Amino acid sequence: MSDTVDAVVDVLAETAPEIRAGLRGRREAVDGDNPTGDTQYAADVWADKLLGERLGAVDGVGWYASEEREAVVDCGEGYAVAVDPLDGSSNLTSNNAMGTVFGVYDAELPAPGRDLVASGYVLYGPITTMIVARDGRVTEYEVTDEGLRTLDEDVRLPDDPVVYGFGGRVPDWPAAFTDYAREIESELKLRYGGAMIGDVNQVLTYGGVFAYPGLESRPEGKLRLTFECAPIAHVVETAGGASSDGERSVLDVEPTELHQRVPLHVGNQALIDRLESHLG
Repeated sequence: MSDTVDAVVDVLAETAPEIRAGLRGRREAVDGDNPTGDTQYAADVWADKLLGERLGAVDGVGWYASEEREAVVDCGEGYAVAVDPLDGSSNLTSNNAMGTVFGVYDAELPAPGRDLVASGYVLYGPITTMIVARDGRVTEYEVTDEGLRTLDEDVRLPDDPVVYGFGGRVPDWPAAFTDYAREIESELKLRYGGAMIGDVNQVLTYGGVFAYPGLESRPEGKLRLTFECAPIAHVVETAGGASSDGERSVLDVEPTELHQRVPLHVGNQALIDRLESHLG
């Protein structure tokens, strides 16, 4: 089934320039929210439709699931592909970075992250890049109109962490996480741009920690396990880092429903170990 994973990556790479170009004129919010209550933008709906049609047509893809759809779409037999078509789409308003997150599961959804056979993301930054984790290795590509150009065949988290980025309103952080954050902010540089994918890419590039913790008002966190947290945890762990929902690897969380939310913490192993010590 490796041919199917290759085809999924190819479709995402081929579609990325079209998604990026299509953001123009689709920055407005539409009526109604997505299945978990977030504001939905015209670009979210358009990118989801585009990816649904193209990924669903890949031989060996049996299910397509999206953060923008209530239920899984049956495409035939094979892997389940889960996507967040435009992570950080609220950044359309301020014209900041955003991306597309994907996970390829060898199981019917919802499934734990241990069932991922590949994961990754496209980052629409000053240039368009793509991260793919599969077969125990993370590869970084530059996405061009001619296809993918390899930048790094074995991405690893740097040993000496440099940056951190924490989501959620500070007054809404639990006391234990606040204590952890006070330590980290005295050691690392703040990098937070309002789109998980951009902030995680900073950590993958420079080393450090990203977190969107459980909040006092929302203990379950904000980010979705199937579409965001598990794929990102898979990328970071494959690159030599660690992930946690506060107690265990995010890949070990057993989902109970498709759009389930969980706290997400990813980064260098030592920083995640310290986090769990604080929260424990």
